[in-house]
Amino acid sequence: MRHRIAVVGGGPAGLTFARVLHRYGHPVTVLERDPAPDARPPGGTLDLHEKLGQLALDKAGLLEEFQALSRPEGQAMRILDTDGTVLRDWRPRPDDLAHPEIDRGQLRDLLLGPLDVRWGRGVTQVVPGGRDGVLVHFADGREETYDLVVGADGAWSRVRPAVSPVTPHYTGVTSLETSLDDVDTRHPDLARLIGDGSLAVYGANRSLVAQRNSGGHVKVYSKLRAPLDWHTDLDLADAEAVRSSLLALFDGWCAPVLDLLRRGTAFVHRPFYVLPVSHTWPHVPGVTLLGDAAHLMPPLGVGANLAMLDGAELGCPVSARSGHLGPSDLGCPENSETSGSGIVSVCSR
Repeated sequence: MRHRIAVVGGGPAGLTFARVLHRYGHPVTVLERDPAPDARPPGGTLDLHEKLGQLALDKAGLLEEFQALSRPEGQAMRILDTDGTVLRDWRPRPDDLAHPEIDRGQLRDLLLGPLDVRWGRGVTQVVPGGRDGVLVHFADGREETYDLVVGADGAWSRVRPAVSPVTPHYTGVTSLETSLDDVDTRHPDLARLIGDGSLAVYGANRSLVAQRNSGGHVKVYSKLRAPLDWHTDLDLADAEAVRSSLLALFDGWCAPVLDLLRRGTAFVHRPFYVLPVSHTWPHVPGVTLLGDAAHLMPPLGVGANLAMLDGAELGCPVSARSGHLGPSDLGCPENSETSGSGIVSVCSR
């Protein structure tokens, strides 16, 4: 008997789960609200850890393809004081594959591969407990029924309410993201400042981080402690107004570091939300959660790694089953406080 399995959300967690099932011949449908793979920018770069994200890709049979795409040199890290003093300048050995970088877009394309993805299928509600399975409601008014629905639809999950009433809360830290294109040619001084990987500058209650992506693209993140409504008098769509505000907030920092803000393009506001570290939910037949939908945490470099490993570890027992799916077959991700994700969440708050 083939189960009707749906993954809601086309991020790293859900796609990893789907690829594990696909590897072992189990049909699975990915329901993604975006109308197309390139409907919005995929985000920056990810470092996939050897015993987390890379292990997940190995379970999906994709490790060698990842290694061909990854950038081991992107592990380099340079840390400066606000006056420009170099506090640390670490570079990996050529054979260091502990946590190489890969662009999110490249990782998504790798995971998508041959999967059955239904683009433009925004889910509005999931209703478990039906005689025929779990009922999925879509934004266009349609409905479909599945035996198993995996909610991997991020921080503001539409699947989560089917198993838990908990919603994310603001951490008190916000980020504004900008970018530089063709940095080696157009901004060689900043290319030298950043190096081959990441540059981080830490001050009191604020920081600047620049990360290389592939193709000479650099993402720059300004992070600061601020109330959620800190920008009430600021038009976030006005790049020059945002730039002026940030330059005032980082006043006194050395000029080369501030040039990262002066030369950036448009700015994107990203306040940081989290779920409670203790977030768990009772077993609900036919519904479970993965990734940010289950254990949203601050962006400290392990969230996607743990989400992918959760996806792979859920996919393996599901792939092995041919009959009814019980709690043990779902890997019990509802007990997230005992998983690696729960432990890291505690340490990251």
